[in-house]
Amino acid sequence: MNKTILVVGGAGYIGSVVVEQLINKGCKVVIVDNFSTGHRESVNPKAILYECSCGDTVKMSQVFKENKIDVVMHFAAFALVGESVENPRKYYQNNVIETISLLNSMLENDCNRFIFSSTCATYGEPQYSPMDEKHPQNPINPYGFTKLVIEKTLCDYHNAYDLKFNAFRYFNAAGASKNFGELHDPETHIIPLLLQTAAGKREFFTIFGDDYSTKDGTCIRDYIHVLDLADAHIKGIENLESNPSAFYNLGTGNGCSNKEVVEAVKRISGKDFEVRKGSRRAGDPAVLVAKADKANNELNWNPEHSSIENIIQSAFDFSK
Repeated sequence: MNKTILVVGGAGYIGSVVVEQLINKGCKVVIVDNFSTGHRESVNPKAILYECSCGDTVKMSQVFKENKIDVVMHFAAFALVGESVENPRKYYQNNVIETISLLNSMLENDCNRFIFSSTCATYGEPQYSPMDEKHPQNPINPYGFTKLVIEKTLCDYHNAYDLKFNAFRYFNAAGASKNFGELHDPETHIIPLLLQTAAGKREFFTIFGDDYSTKDGTCIRDYIHVLDLADAHIKGIENLESNPSAFYNLGTGNGCSNKEVVEAVKRISGKDFEVRKGSRRAGDPAVLVAKADKANNELNWNPEHSSIENIIQSAFDFSK
């Protein structure tokens, strides 16, 4: 793939894996990251780095002028649901205002191809399961709403300015490549938290709610390996010509319960650890599972790395 790709948020969890895969495919990669949540050690040495916010119009103009960018990929959103409720200003500034500024910088510099990292949080409470792309979008927190605002913006920019975009609604990103994985601070995701508990870095793990109407009473989620996420985004680049304004769910269509994930981590790590029962968290649906037939069919995408065993094994290897 002989293209120059700008990866905004290329020092973050998913961005760093996408950068790695793009370079493996022969692309020239330019990273924009302000390191508010990304990590310097996650910057690929084969990429060109600009340390700035994507909302910095002067710096972004320099990025576009110094590099003939073919496609922009966006992985620079803040993504903690609880924090978005407590500090919505931070989320609207970064996820909406700065992202729209980036889109405007693209248009001013004759770049009209965009790959957007969105989320199943745009759907809100599931009205049916598995959820397809036609599911009503009624987000229940500022994080989900900021992503929905950008989805609507992309549609308007497509109609008015011929912006070509593919937007991917993730379910639960997890796992690691050989070199890059989850390094969140604070960590809120179940698999890294379980691995920290298995490693003795935490005294216990808490399951929030065991009285849901599911097979074992705990929440069910659709886990998708970060390598499969990266693959979908890269397939999206070629897909922009045939499907220039498309939304895709990324998931496996199969859910794992919290208890099943706990048991798998114990099995793969070889460690037993204390698991406590906590009360339900507000806004936690019982089941979140994707229907990803559209991505399967239009992108020829299959989540081949996304068995729960493979996800946990890869995260376990990375954590060591």
